[in-house]
Amino acid sequence: MRASRILVVDDEPGIRESLCGVLQDEGFQCQAVATGEACLQELARQSFDAVLLDVWLPGMDGMETLQRIQEVPFPDRPEVVIISGHGSIETAVRATKLGAFDFLEKPLTIEKVTVVLKNAIQQRKLSLEIERLKEDGRERPRIIGESVPMKALRQQLELMATTNGRVLIYGESGTGKELVAHAIHAISSRAGEPFVEVNCAAIPEDRIESELFGHRKGAFAGADQDKIGKLQKADGGTLFLDEVGDMSLRTQAKVLRALDEQRFEPIAAAESIQVDVRVVASTNKNLAQEIERGNFREDLFYRLNVIPFFVPPLRERVEDVPLLADHFLKEFTTAYGRKPKELTPEAYGVLQEYSWPGNVRELRNLMERIVIMNPQVRVDARHIPLNPTKRSAGERSMDRFGSLQEVREAAEREYILRKLEEARGNVTRTAELLGLERSNLYRKMKTLGIAPKE
Repeated sequence: MRASRILVVDDEPGIRESLCGVLQDEGFQCQAVATGEACLQELARQSFDAVLLDVWLPGMDGMETLQRIQEVPFPDRPEVVIISGHGSIETAVRATKLGAFDFLEKPLTIEKVTVVLKNAIQQRKLSLEIERLKEDGRERPRIIGESVPMKALRQQLELMATTNGRVLIYGESGTGKELVAHAIHAISSRAGEPFVEVNCAAIPEDRIESELFGHRKGAFAGADQDKIGKLQKADGGTLFLDEVGDMSLRTQAKVLRALDEQRFEPIAAAESIQVDVRVVASTNKNLAQEIERGNFREDLFYRLNVIPFFVPPLRERVEDVPLLADHFLKEFTTAYGRKPKELTPEAYGVLQEYSWPGNVRELRNLMERIVIMNPQVRVDARHIPLNPTKRSAGERSMDRFGSLQEVREAAEREYILRKLEEARGNVTRTAELLGLERSNLYRKMKTLGIAPKE
């Protein structure tokens, strides 16, 4: 685990040097500046757990600096311990009212400073944990399901609970990869540290480097102040790279270097930053195919794929559907203040016959819709708004095929249609996804009765 970071702010060089030397001997990482202005600049550049702040400073004094530090948004705001050689009760009371954790009079003793800093850092960790629980809306991630695949997944979680190995989570969209990532963090030795998520598919390519690594003021148009990146915010904890297969090759190269060195440079920064971060990544793509197509770096794949996880689609664990449905019904009836609802056996049957192309996310959305739109307590099959043409029982039935050739052609047709949809009807792009020449794809589509979309 990373050492706690302390920023010493004092205009006397001797005090800065001696404090940092002693704190480093006590296991802290320490940095020192001489003014309140320099303190605020450093807080914008990197994160600190606590600040030792002198009251008497040239320019902006300690009290004004303390007020400005309190404007830093949580969780980037550090705890502040005020130090002064001219202490008074009035000064101590004012500092506490402005948000200081404690007030220490000079001359300082290392025992007192160490105890107060450790208490301040512990207080900050508790505040971070409370804030995360509020944001999550739950005390701990729950992986629901008693099917064989889900029992195997939980066993795998238990086996790697005490490790810091990197994890790559595979699974279709909506299967719960993010939930698994949260569970991995919650059972790890880093559980009390930050869990920071980056959705690689949702962030524009021209912004993802800034989101990950941060930047310095003036690095590009619109960069009017320093920004701390997600990698630095995750220091000591877990960085979750969601849908990592959508990351550009340029960003992949920087991520690879950061993983190898646990060090990186923000955009336009002259100095590098050391971090201690565990990376958990997820993807809904076949990364082996993406490597063959030149879309994903093979060396990055091997860095991430230390411990692979596979989250099965809902259609492969239909016995978990009733448990999940009941869980979501309870969640939404509580959230919306509605009476508890009960699904009939016929309703469960309809849910278990469906193919769930949107997986657990689709089931959750359906249960929310039922809670909102249906006033009755008992929910039967006629209240389940599902398209019967998408039910898995019909999809899995082979009775309609007369030969193996018909089965093969049906499977090829379905797969090509899926890739056409993924490429939004672009035949050239679809051919690239399938690894075919465009002319060969046109012939195959004609044979299977697939008309090109205009």
